[in-house]
Amino acid sequence: MNSSIQNSLSLAGRLLLALLFLPAGLMKIAGFAGTVGYIASKGLPLPQLGAVIAIVVEVGGGLALLAGYGTRIAALALALFTLVATVVFHAYWAVPAEQVMVQQLMFFKNIAVVGGLLVLAAHGAGAFSLDGRRGVGKGTGALRMAA
Repeated sequence: MNSSIQNSLSLAGRLLLALLFLPAGLMKIAGFAGTVGYIASKGLPLPQLGAVIAIVVEVGGGLALLAGYGTRIAALALALFTLVATVVFHAYWAVPAEQVMVQQLMFFKNIAVVGGLLVLAAHGAGAFSLDGRRGVGKGTGALRMAA
């Protein structure tokens, strides 16, 4: 596959992933009390802090993916966040039978998103990004975290 197609696909993938996280973080800001209440309903400690962390990760990570800036670190942070949130909030094995199907679907959808984020962390943002303009991630293909 030529590099122009690869870079276009990397851009499309980053934009689609950002489309998941950025609006979710903004909705948490708009409905902060509801977000805190939902986190508290799962028995987690310090739900206000948890909501702030979720907002920072989702909005910050979403913007980083959108711009392609610090993409590898943002993708890893979003992958870890998504994995933890998935286990806590979509524990399909611990819900009533009538909720299993939806929670299982959400669980495995999120696991697939983690997989996409890991691929993005491994391969970087591509040339159509701020990282690409700065030359981040060029060279051996090894995971690089800084310019």
